[in-house]
Amino acid sequence: MRLVLILFAVLLAVPALAEEGAITIAIVMQERDSIQPVSPLDREIKDEGLAGARLGIADNATTGRFIGQRFTLIERMIPKDEDPVQTIRALATEGIRFVVADLDAPVLLTAASDEQAHAMLFINARAPDDDLRNDSCRSNILHTIPSRAMLADALAQYLMSKRWRRWFLVTGSRAGDRALSDAYRRSAKRFGAEIVAEKDWTYKPGHARTDTGHVTLQSEIPALTQVADHDVLVVADEFNEFGDFLPDRTARPRPVVGTQGLVTTGWSPVSEQWGATQLQDRFEKLAGRRMGAVDYAAWAAVRSIGEAAIRSRSSDPAAVMAYLRSPDFSLAGFKGQGQSFRSWDGQMRQPILIAGPRLLVSVSPQAGYLHRSSELDTLGTDREESRCRF
Repeated sequence: MRLVLILFAVLLAVPALAEEGAITIAIVMQERDSIQPVSPLDREIKDEGLAGARLGIADNATTGRFIGQRFTLIERMIPKDEDPVQTIRALATEGIRFVVADLDAPVLLTAASDEQAHAMLFINARAPDDDLRNDSCRSNILHTIPSRAMLADALAQYLMSKRWRRWFLVTGSRAGDRALSDAYRRSAKRFGAEIVAEKDWTYKPGHARTDTGHVTLQSEIPALTQVADHDVLVVADEFNEFGDFLPDRTARPRPVVGTQGLVTTGWSPVSEQWGATQLQDRFEKLAGRRMGAVDYAAWAAVRSIGEAAIRSRSSDPAAVMAYLRSPDFSLAGFKGQGQSFRSWDGQMRQPILIAGPRLLVSVSPQAGYLHRSSELDTLGTDREESRCRF
């Protein structure tokens, strides 16, 4: 009888031990207007970011199974014009401490600044805003999406390695486009390039797939790009409103780089080096498409939490958060180098891919750009430049 009671007590304890090893991660998204694709080859992506987080959970589960850790993902959508604080408080009530934020910068700041969010960790997988890593930084926010400064520095290093020093900068009308142009100007000064001309894109073409749209673009773009001689046209068009119209239509036969043409990005569907084919194949099997930059940032966010939990052999949120920020943390991100979080602004240091439409062209940091601690810190805001004060 005594033996039966002991066995019964052990069986009752098993679910409790399993729950003790469980880590729940929330991905929080916001409702967005759909964007009309420029190319007929493009399709609207409705699970951008979310698919990456789902793959990250599957990868965590595969590894965590060996040490008795379980990972679950819950998905929350913030409707348009709704206060994100309601969603965050509901998550806090459920005891969730880890949030992958697929949010624009203002929404993310509102969410992370709420009193109940102070004990939570947000990992930004969407917003590239440099201000989030400087004056508006928060101690409870890390970033897996590269900042605009990182993307601009990666491009500048590559252009300077090609001796393409003279830039013609074309900027879109959105606030993000202007912020990216500021990052390009900073990078040009930092690495010794010269911006010889600047113009804003103000033209509103007809539908580019109609005869009229094609003809007007054929005349308007050469007029826009008739400027002082330059080595390369640098375009800042984050919402893909006009940049794809520029290649092969410019007044001078010059490369188009930046957000279109030759692009700098945290991840590209064309990446296949350093084992990336394995990641691409698993993602394509899950989502039915190739992985993009936001997908990768969400995957890296979820995987970082899982890696920290597995390496620290703890499911305690405080221990996992501490390990994420420690010098011991490193994520194998399929880009040739271990990726970790900067102590001064929470940004994940990582290689930046330089990709064409069909093949990977290069990876920054470029050879010869050295740093006292990590060459990856030649991209973006370095410790001495940072205005972040946690």
